[in-house]
Amino acid sequence: MSQSMDITFIETDANAIAEISGKIAVVMGADGSMNALTRKANTLMRGALKRLSEGEAWEKLSEGKGVVINVPDRMEASALLVLKAPRSPSVKLARKLGAEAAKFAGKEAVTLLLAAQARAEELLNGLVLRMYSFDRHKSEPKEVVRKAAVMANGIDALKTKFAPLAAVAEGVHFTRDLVNEPANVLTTTEFANRLVALEKLGVKVEVLDEPELEKLGMGSLLCVGFGSESPSKVVVMQWQGGGDEAPFALVGKGVVFDTGGISLKPAAGMENMTMDMGGAGVVSGVMHALATRKAKANVVGVVGLVENMPDGKATRPGDVVTSMKGDTIEVINTDAEGRLVLADILWYTQERFAPKGMINLATLTGAILVALGHEKAGVFSNDDALCSAFLKAAEAEGEGAWRMPLGKAYDKLIDTRMADMKNTGGRMAGSITAAQFLQRFVKDDMPWIHLDIAGVASPGPTDLAPKGATGWGVQALNRLIADNYEA
Repeated sequence: MSQSMDITFIETDANAIAEISGKIAVVMGADGSMNALTRKANTLMRGALKRLSEGEAWEKLSEGKGVVINVPDRMEASALLVLKAPRSPSVKLARKLGAEAAKFAGKEAVTLLLAAQARAEELLNGLVLRMYSFDRHKSEPKEVVRKAAVMANGIDALKTKFAPLAAVAEGVHFTRDLVNEPANVLTTTEFANRLVALEKLGVKVEVLDEPELEKLGMGSLLCVGFGSESPSKVVVMQWQGGGDEAPFALVGKGVVFDTGGISLKPAAGMENMTMDMGGAGVVSGVMHALATRKAKANVVGVVGLVENMPDGKATRPGDVVTSMKGDTIEVINTDAEGRLVLADILWYTQERFAPKGMINLATLTGAILVALGHEKAGVFSNDDALCSAFLKAAEAEGEGAWRMPLGKAYDKLIDTRMADMKNTGGRMAGSITAAQFLQRFVKDDMPWIHLDIAGVASPGPTDLAPKGATGWGVQALNRLIADNYEA
């Protein structure tokens, strides 16, 4: 990660509060109710927190927000944040409270005085998710250690509850690091190398290079990278934490930079196309999370890593390529390249692993941004049960998702006289026709979801992420696996 996290757990000791340096965060109810540690802080500050709770500003303050008191009286702390929260906050609100504490801390150390706070582990989860920063390419500092402490009752139990959440947060941070990296650093080769490093967590990793992809017949994927000096690759990650059952499959688009190819994008905003590998980034983060928390499930992650550049060797509009499945594709627009990558790796994943279900992720279309903005990912599925399970997981984790339609009428828009299909159906229903294209590479009996994450992969800042990559999807997919596929 761009920074390491140093979290200290301290058993509740009200007498130690006065000596805590740095920044402190406490929790207080809308009615002024306080836990034991907040009461001690109020006593040290001669009733300042009680007076705050009786004021109009506190009454108008939204739950999940806080008030900062600088240089609190009779305390070593430099500042104190008073967070407004009910006695038993929801998971979403608890995480928001932690995120507020992280924003309050900045790059300084912060101590959370939680005592017997309900959902303390989720509050701490929000803190860790929001404390992320990506500073590795600044001259100062090269590495940052973010420090936090939590004072609470029963810290052993709290550590146990927090451990799986911390594992998933590490996966989120891993995804954010990948998506935030510039393309001159995260080449296809470097991306593959970072995934090979997951072997230290127990993930089995294979890297398929261009000669192997040619033998497999991946003409659709390979055509995307013809104009690039970076070699196209497919990386296969296997986490085998279950029994002998078939794995669940996650498949990700990994276009490390997308110029649009010969169908060149406008210059304005092209720098953001470093995040066009966001789908592969999420798959990688989920595999990291599953391995870190030792999930009792079999999951395979397959990502296609390519770079889409204009060159004398680049694929042209009007070219016809042959997919691994054997279907031919007329390339109408070389900027509709992600679906060409996914077509081959979706088919490869089914042929090799025969998974019990499959979800692909991709920053696939601008059209999904027009439809859903930055609030929700587009969800396309051929299976109501799998789709419902995913939407439930996404809702539980606060990761916005909305089901979109599929249908034969849309499918007709990608028919062409030149080949079995074309890679774009034009501007109308652009995100749907992209999904229809992908569905042609999904076997009839395969439960499948396509997640178009173009709007949610990197809109930041959000409640739980600073500006840049969000890591959207890691938490929802981890929960989907935990709730439905673990032994």
